[in-house]
Amino acid sequence: MGDNVEQGIYSIEQARRMAQEQNLDLVEISPTAVPPVCRVIDYSKFKYEQKKKTRELKAKQTKVVIKEIRFGPNTDDHDFAFKLKHAQEFLKEGAKIKAYVHFVGRSIVFKERGEILLLKFAQALEDLGKVEQLPKLEGKRMFLYLAPKAAAPTKAKPAGSKEGGKETADARPAAADKASE
Repeated sequence: MGDNVEQGIYSIEQARRMAQEQNLDLVEISPTAVPPVCRVIDYSKFKYEQKKKTRELKAKQTKVVIKEIRFGPNTDDHDFAFKLKHAQEFLKEGAKIKAYVHFVGRSIVFKERGEILLLKFAQALEDLGKVEQLPKLEGKRMFLYLAPKAAAPTKAKPAGSKEGGKETADARPAAADKASE
């Protein structure tokens, strides 16, 4: 029931009197319970603790970032490779990708080209990301959603990653193993 109060079932008047004797507040914690659960506590301190908990939870939350990559149905190989490189960087950062083919005018007749392009894109990124939604046509756009496979790596670089690329490649799986534990 409270800090210096024995736990039990009390009438409202009795609980209020106990709270007044200790110069504390009677706070209803769970109104839907039968009987309702109340505590004898300092209400301002209780509110402060609640705010502190919500702040900590907010700080621990990771915001999902969605990066968009736009293609045309006739996207050239060089443009495809350029956008693929950006998508790889986005997935390594832990962002989701929304890739889409935008059909302009009569290019909507090349729906299969757009679908093939998006599937080729997903196949090229299958080592870094997984497909959340297969290509789907909505209006003049065909969408494909990708999410990163592993948890987003931390910003801090592991020791020894300054020298060769081999050490960096060896350091990444170890970080991924720690994150999965």
